[in-house]
Formats: sequence, C-alpha cells, structure tokens
Amino acid sequence: MINEGSKRTHADSYSRRHFIVTKTYIAVIAILAAGFTTPAGAAVFSFSTGSPDGKLGARSQQAGSENPIETETADDFILSDATVINRAVITGLIPLGAPLTNITNVEVELYHVFPKDSVNPPSRKVPTRVNSPADVEIGAATRDGSDGTLTFIQSLVNSNFPVANTVVNHIQLNTMGEGPVTGEEVQIAITFTSPIFLPPDHYFFRPEAALTDGDFLYLSAPRPINPPLFAGDLQAWIRNTNLKPDWLRTGTDIIDGPNPSTFNMTFSLSGNTVPRAGIPGQANCHGKTVSALASQFGDIITATAALGFSSVAALQEGIGQFCGIS
Repeated sequence: MINEGSKRTHADSYSRRHFIVTKTYIAVIAILAAGFTTPAGAAVFSFSTGSPDGKLGARSQQAGSENPIETETADDFILSDATVINRAVITGLIPLGAPLTNITNVEVELYHVFPKDSVNPPSRKVPTRVNSPADVEIGAATRDGSDGTLTFIQSLVNSNFPVANTVVNHIQLNTMGEGPVTGEEVQIAITFTSPIFLPPDHYFFRPEAALTDGDFLYLSAPRPINPPLFAGDLQAWIRNTNLKPDWLRTGTDIIDGPNPSTFNMTFSLSGNTVPRAGIPGQANCHGKTVSALASQFGDIITATAALGFSSVAALQEGIGQFCGIS
C-alpha cells in the first residue's frame, strides 16, 4: 500500500514544460494542432499519464434521466510555471454496441488540493482528505460543451476492451469494486475554446461525459507514471452527489483488500507555459503578464492566436481570470 503521508514533493529542478506525451496521444494532438504554428519563443507544455492499463473503469458522468446521481473521478497534475491549457484528451469506456453519438456532452472541472477551497477541518465522514481534491472546483477554470467553452471529438479506439474492475454506483468504503466489464474504448479529444490560464500549483483534473444510455467509465492508467517524470503523482479520487463535498480514494478506500491498488486515470493536457507571467493577487499581475506574453510571442496578437484565444479581448479576459484566480 502506498502511504499517502510519504508522497514525493515538488521537484524544483524539474520543468513540467518537458513532460513527454506518450505515443497513444501523439496522433490525436497532431490532428488538433494541424494548421497551428508555434512561435519560436513559445514554451510548449504537454503532460500525459499514458495509455489505459485495463485495471479499472470508474464512472465520471453528469447526472441524467437514467441516473440522476452525478459521479466525479479526478486525477492530479502539477504546473511549475504559469500555463495556458488549450487541449485535453481523455479515454473511457461506453457500453458495447453504443454509437459514438451516445456521448452528448463533456464538462471539465479543475480542483486545488485539499485544504484549499475546502472546509477545514473536514466532516470526518471519510478516512482522510489528505492529498484529495478540494471541496469545490475552481470556478474560473470550468469548461462545458453545453455553454460553448469547449468542443470535443469522440473516436473509437477498441470495440471490445475489458477492464478487471469497476467503480460505478457503490462509492463507499471497502466495496472491492463492482467487478469486470467489457465495453468500447473511446478517446475524447477536447479543445478549450476558452483556454484555461493557471498559475503554478498542484491541481486535480476532473472530466465528465453525458451519455444518452449507459455509463461513461473513465479508464485507469499505470501508476506510477512511466517514465517517472511527474514527481508528486497522487492517486485518483472519486465522489458522487451523496458523498459531496468529500472524496474517497478509488483504490485505497474503495477497492481495498490484501493487496490494494492505487490508480491514475488516462488523460493528457497540452498548451504553453508563460514563465515570466505575473503573480495572482499582486497589483502588477495583469501588466506583467501582458508584458511577458508580448515578449514571449513577439506581440499580443500573435500570443492570442498561438494560445488558442478567439480574440485579444478573450485573452485579456483570460489574463484577468488568471490574476484573480482563487
């Protein structure tokens, strides 16, 4: 069992700008980036947990008419510089025989690590909140296909993909999971039409899908990340409407036993770092960030296009959110 209290700390000497996107996602990201020219001064950010390992499918789905209970599965990443994230890729399982159009919407939320954005001390209804996502999401970083702040393209990867265990409805201690299932492995490529501008910190990434029928099971990835470039990798956490605001560790708390496992989830992120951006909360944050972008990209108009913002005004709004982000 991995001791949550002995997690690796941030590695100051390591730059997240050089995270390697695994081969699984190179083709998808290349397609998304077609026609997109990166200026010479741009510092590319990319991160991936790798390919699905077939160990777990955990529900991460918006509430719907078939199942009125929302379920959220989240995994973490670290930013060592101010970063604009404009694309993501997630991999999940949908029911066998379901068309890709069964996926009707995608929403992404980001969380700080507890105790930020949380009631502290917590409720004590769960074994621990150490290294969990916060109680509430970062409001300025939420993106939703239903309001046009993201678009997504779903593609079939494997029409018959088995997982050894699942966590779907029993978000409770020591249930051991809900058993194996086979479904269609799908990859969802997400473009943030309103890119997410974040200061350096430790975050949790939580995607959800909406389906017309059945469950979207977010697929697990190897843990620890291989190669071990992410020095601070935490395990995946899960909650549903009934458990909020608390979270449970998908492996340590729910799938427990003689040899309990911990899990990562399958996702990748890409964008650009802005190393000399201002510091949120400081009076000169906005001006310093504009200056950093102009210096890095040549001018603010080029920065707007390179980072994926629809207009200079949209970039200015993103900078405002960055400088005031909680």
